[in-house]
Amino acid sequence: MDGLVVSDRIDAVGSIDATFGVELFESQAASRHLDLVARRLGAAGQGYYSIGSSGHEGNAAVAAALRVDDPALLHYRSAAFFVQRCRQIPGLDPIRDVLLGVVAAATDPISGGRHKVIGSAAASIIPQTSTIASHLPRAVGLAFALDRAAKQGISCPWPADAVVVCSFGDASANHSTAVGAVNAALHAAHQGVPMPLVFVCEDNGLGISVPTAPDWIERAYGPRPGLTYLAADGCDLPDVLGATEDAVNLARTWRVPVFLHVRTVRLGGHAGSDVESAYRGPADIAADLARDPLLGTARYLIAAGAADAGDLLERYERIGARVRETADKVVHEARLDSAAAVIAPLAPTHPTSIREDVTRCSPSTPAPQAPDSRMTLARAINHTLGELLTRDADVLVFGEDVGRKGGVYGVTKGLRKHFGTRRVFDTLLDEQSILGTALGTGLAGFIPIPEVQYLAYIHNAADQIRGEAATLQFFSNGQYRNPMVVRIAGLAYQKGFGGHFHNDDSLAALRDIPGVVVAVPARADDAAAMLRTCVSAARVDGRVCVFVEPIALYHTRDLHPGDEAWLASPTTDHIPIGAARTYGDGTDLTIVTFGNGVPMSLRTANRLAAQGIHTRVLDLRWLNPLPAADLLHHAEATGRVLVADETRRSGGVSESVFAALIDGGYHGALARVTSADSFIPLGPAADTVLLGESAIEAAARRIVSSS
Repeated sequence: MDGLVVSDRIDAVGSIDATFGVELFESQAASRHLDLVARRLGAAGQGYYSIGSSGHEGNAAVAAALRVDDPALLHYRSAAFFVQRCRQIPGLDPIRDVLLGVVAAATDPISGGRHKVIGSAAASIIPQTSTIASHLPRAVGLAFALDRAAKQGISCPWPADAVVVCSFGDASANHSTAVGAVNAALHAAHQGVPMPLVFVCEDNGLGISVPTAPDWIERAYGPRPGLTYLAADGCDLPDVLGATEDAVNLARTWRVPVFLHVRTVRLGGHAGSDVESAYRGPADIAADLARDPLLGTARYLIAAGAADAGDLLERYERIGARVRETADKVVHEARLDSAAAVIAPLAPTHPTSIREDVTRCSPSTPAPQAPDSRMTLARAINHTLGELLTRDADVLVFGEDVGRKGGVYGVTKGLRKHFGTRRVFDTLLDEQSILGTALGTGLAGFIPIPEVQYLAYIHNAADQIRGEAATLQFFSNGQYRNPMVVRIAGLAYQKGFGGHFHNDDSLAALRDIPGVVVAVPARADDAAAMLRTCVSAARVDGRVCVFVEPIALYHTRDLHPGDEAWLASPTTDHIPIGAARTYGDGTDLTIVTFGNGVPMSLRTANRLAAQGIHTRVLDLRWLNPLPAADLLHHAEATGRVLVADETRRSGGVSESVFAALIDGGYHGALARVTSADSFIPLGPAADTVLLGESAIEAAARRIVSSS
């Protein structure tokens, strides 16, 4: 906007500068024509996504009230916002960019042909797909991170006084993710944490076909203590422009969350395949048409003397011609034509750079020395987190109970006292908010290490990993990324405590997310090295890593009674992602396992040796990606493989191990023992459904004797 703010374009009586008003009309008109052409392309089989913005064009005024360096996470009906912001940045062509997404062209500047998303790195618009408020926790995390990055000297893509804006629909406002995100923002602000965030609810009164009560959004969000609620008519340009400027000024000046309720209409149905006459009466449809925001802007400009009807109509037609002409060109653009091209940004890997990052030292910090004493797994993780926090200013450690208490199992004990509450801090009891904080701080230049207290609890918020973290590099063609290492206390075998929430072996929901690294260390030295590798992979490649820590091994000291053989010194070594660890070189049998299965299998191997069966034990360590090369090598070394899998028989890790071996050409003997397809009960009954050493030993004898 040529360096001017909105208030420079509005006079004392609220009239909008004529040139500025016409500019907004043109952005709204471009959005409308993009909708019309997208539907035409879809009908012709040349376009693939036609969910429209018609009726929501008032969000062009939202864009105008913000700066171009205010990060935006937008509703999918935000084409007018996108056009208005992008036209302020030299070199951007929002019309062409949107249409390249519609036709899934490989030259689409944001997703590279992977999806039609509203996003632009140059315009500070973080792309979202078909969001049902799932982007709101990330927006809260980003607002939280801006002030923190400035005060900690972290290089952030956005200025310290930026405001985060996130928009969503009225139906999405009812989703638990939205409710939780607003609550998290208010909780932070209540404690004095800067939270410069504008929630924009674009209320068209419908969730596809289900009506939203006209007073519901105001009743649900208007009375919230600590939340400034503003309302505007999205079909009235001066009204929405003034209300948005007020909201942005409040958020920017006071660094507090603001809720902007913009009443809109939805024209043309939910999406290209939707026939709204099937569930809406003619009178309702006509009432929305009468409130068409594009016509409302035209009426306002004419009444204010800023333009005449002929001029506006000529501009509308000229923009339409340009949109149609551009559409006729982009349909000939190349599409992605190979699996390799599609997945290229999904999980970039630079192993040499990761190794260098693991082993480097900061200029002010000497090389960390391995401690003289051996440690438990929990103590090694604590020690390594401390070294990472010392070396790297960008590392944050947070989660429920991790600060003052030091974690339920003491894994983060002492870190808050040493590094302070800006680096190590407690969060709400809300996994979506914990992961949202990681999503936002990762965008802002940090390497977040959030903790989720138990594996079972991650399922409350799995979409924050699947739908948000893992997809961002994919849908932005690598221009945005979500580096993070999610620590999760998990798996089973706790004694005297548990039940299915605190003893959980369900890893399948994590292992099938494309590009996500899943690490499961079994001993102290591996835990230290693998944690370093995950942090460096996050920093170098933007990887999303899930670090599952076996609770039952946290404080384990002995492999055999009294030998303290399970203690080890944490190292500064680098363990490449997808590299297994072997114990022994037996030629009769390879036992493949991980986590709690490692000490169980080693004890079993010791007993088998006394029976003349010489075994090697392969600790997978990485469950995604599996160490396929190591797995195949050690399988072929003995010709007999027993998979000792503590997860469930159906959907467990053993199924993938079998597949990897068969796909790799292994033809030897193959068997598995697993836990049962059951939740884990409390007390001794757990032993009836969990994998045990007796089952491993019996299966080992069978496979050796029968082959």
